[in-house]
Amino acid sequence: MSQIRKQSIISTVFVYAGFVIGFINTYLFTRAGSLFTTSEYGLTSIFIVVGNLMFAFANMGMVSAVAKFYPYYHDNIDKKKNDLLTLTFIVNLVGFILVIIAGIVFKDLVIRKFGERSPEFVKYYFWIFPFGFSITIFSLLEVFAWNIGKSIVTNFLRELFFRVLTSVLIFLFSFKLINSFDTFIKIYAFTYGLLAVVLAIYLASKNELNITFRISRVTQKFYKKIGSFAGLIYMYGIVLMIAQFIDAIIIMSLKGMEALGIFTLGSVVSGLVQAPQRGAVTASTAVLSRAWKDKDYAKINRIYHRSGINLLIASLGIFLLIWLNYEDGVNTFHLKPAYLASQWIFFFLGMARVIDLGTGVNSQIISTSNYWQFELISGVVLLAIAIPLNYILVKKFGIIGAGYSSVIAFSIYNLMRIIFLQRKFNMQPFSVKTVYAILLAFFCYAVCYYILGGFHQLAGMTLKSLAFIILYGGSVIYFKLSPDVAPVWKVVLRRVRKLMSP
Repeated sequence: MSQIRKQSIISTVFVYAGFVIGFINTYLFTRAGSLFTTSEYGLTSIFIVVGNLMFAFANMGMVSAVAKFYPYYHDNIDKKKNDLLTLTFIVNLVGFILVIIAGIVFKDLVIRKFGERSPEFVKYYFWIFPFGFSITIFSLLEVFAWNIGKSIVTNFLRELFFRVLTSVLIFLFSFKLINSFDTFIKIYAFTYGLLAVVLAIYLASKNELNITFRISRVTQKFYKKIGSFAGLIYMYGIVLMIAQFIDAIIIMSLKGMEALGIFTLGSVVSGLVQAPQRGAVTASTAVLSRAWKDKDYAKINRIYHRSGINLLIASLGIFLLIWLNYEDGVNTFHLKPAYLASQWIFFFLGMARVIDLGTGVNSQIISTSNYWQFELISGVVLLAIAIPLNYILVKKFGIIGAGYSSVIAFSIYNLMRIIFLQRKFNMQPFSVKTVYAILLAFFCYAVCYYILGGFHQLAGMTLKSLAFIILYGGSVIYFKLSPDVAPVWKVVLRRVRKLMSP
């Protein structure tokens, strides 16, 4: 558990450092007087949405297959004879060629659906393809890095370095060194490509980028299982990715790119709530995969339980801290007035993320087990709920309807997985401390809101934030709501004492 804790903490530091840079970028995109229009800001987000959808279609389930079967290759053959990277790269390359063909075939349909309300998307449609290809290659290399214990490096690149590159482009555009948005977005299309190159160079320097065209005995033995697993996970990945991004696509189609820009701000801020999950997922996936292989059910149950309470505590704290300051933040930092409409978008998307994190790493536990088919079943249910619900609610209520949809869909989705793991393995992430954590978080929020709610601007935000952090964080430590909080707190205290000692 200490390995997961250490990597999760360091990865989370990179995630939050990335969010700091991301918020600076968001501010530069959305501030009053920004050279970027609301529609142009929305376009940068749709690059990420469609790029990830391209990855979902192109990877053919092989990225998840690597996460599950890598231990078998590692334990049974020399790494120079490991053909898993070669096999995965070839499959992904073929997959992306099919994505390109589909993109050409369905271009007219895209123009009909989005041309009137989102003409910017149609104009730069083909520039999304290099962005999507880069995400595919980076994700392929990323999963290999996870399995050799280098998740910290991948989190640095994905969470921090990508945003720094975006910052550089924003500043170049702001100071007229990039003379048009047209040039900006075309360069932006290749940012993930640079990440993939850097990660490839890093893996090669560690002698972990091994290409061989000789089929190994592990592949000969497991190719049917790999193919079967990849096929079902492929369908699940597509379903989950569509469910995750369908709100943005429907908003772009029904309400246009400007509405998407407002929705994007609420979505970006709500991503802060989900940040702790990223470090936990990257640190736990390889450990869970090996634990299933070794039939170490006690370890799996321990990871499930601890991840549930840890992620719930973190996500609730972040969600309520932001909600305490959201309106003041928009006004204090002088964002364009239109972006104040993103406040309730954040509330509902943030609640959906708290629900998702509060159930622990259930997705990773199921996907690395022998019952990974259930991920596809639950994903299909999620998609079947999310698509019509988003369409109906966005059409009826506007962009806030996408927030309603997220809460409903992800509540049902996680409830299914909780029930499955409880019935199949007698594992569940909750305890009485789950209830205590929820009550404690809202109590601390209420205290800060009703006592300090009259303080505004930067000083008020600082005062409310410090009060909430001290009250909530101190209570979590005092009541020992998580077994991982005390060790981390002791390390912090020890290092502070060292810094203060003569």
